[in-house]
Amino acid sequence: MRYLTVLHVLFAMSRPLQLVAVTLVYLMGTTIALARGHALDAPLLAWGYVGVIFVSASIHYANEYADHETDALTSRTPFSGGSGALPRSGFSPLIAFWAAWVALTMGLGVAIAALVLSSYPWPAFGVLLFGAFFGWMYSLPPLALAWRGWGELDNAMLGGIALPLYGFTVQAGWVDPAVIAICLPFGALVFVNLLATTWPDREADSQVGKFTLATRWPASKLRRLYWLGAGVAFLSLAALAGSVLPPLVASGGFVVLPITLWGAVTYTRWHSPFPTVAAMILMLMIYLLAWGRLAWLG
Repeated sequence: MRYLTVLHVLFAMSRPLQLVAVTLVYLMGTTIALARGHALDAPLLAWGYVGVIFVSASIHYANEYADHETDALTSRTPFSGGSGALPRSGFSPLIAFWAAWVALTMGLGVAIAALVLSSYPWPAFGVLLFGAFFGWMYSLPPLALAWRGWGELDNAMLGGIALPLYGFTVQAGWVDPAVIAICLPFGALVFVNLLATTWPDREADSQVGKFTLATRWPASKLRRLYWLGAGVAFLSLAALAGSVLPPLVASGGFVVLPITLWGAVTYTRWHSPFPTVAAMILMLMIYLLAWGRLAWLG
């Protein structure tokens, strides 16, 4: 029974719902590649996915290890406070630490095997390494970006831009700067989502010395930053429409504007970050479906 308990804790600490989100963002990058004229390579899609899902799990485990003190103190929501599995289990935080190393080794090992056994491109491996490094540095020394007020920007860069860029590069074989611009509106929404999801943890974070923006800045300044991030998201949608962003994608993105405004009005006033999380997820689905439709139409 103890082995089953360990497996259950490991599964929960991998944050399965976030891994589903990783899957969707990876596929979003794939659909962008297809819509921009690259042919689907199914074996590469699979190689790239297995590599990134293990690397993503390792990042989650590293975060569970680094945040075990604050996760034990915070009042969790479905979108913040970690998985909560480690404090509930009573296990040593080292279980998360070693799980992180095992998952990272497996993810990078799969990618190296793909380099040897398939046409998995070196640029994709470079993006994966970049994501692994800054994903770990979000939580752990020597950078520990989340503890120094840089975690929100780091996480937005990884989840909003580097991850879809990775999905694109696996299929395209090269890093296209236009894809960074394409993902900017989504990345900006990921940033405001990070602002919203760190707000409920601010008191627990402050107690253990984790100085996120929510612990460093007053609510009024945080609200202005939220409005700035939301402005970047929708102004870039408008500015890029008709160039790197097809009208179907750009117009679809504006569907989430009312929900984002709801999130802006409630940010720092509600404990739950639900409106902002909903806006980000809806933007992801719109991007995925719109680019998928364009890829289907050829």
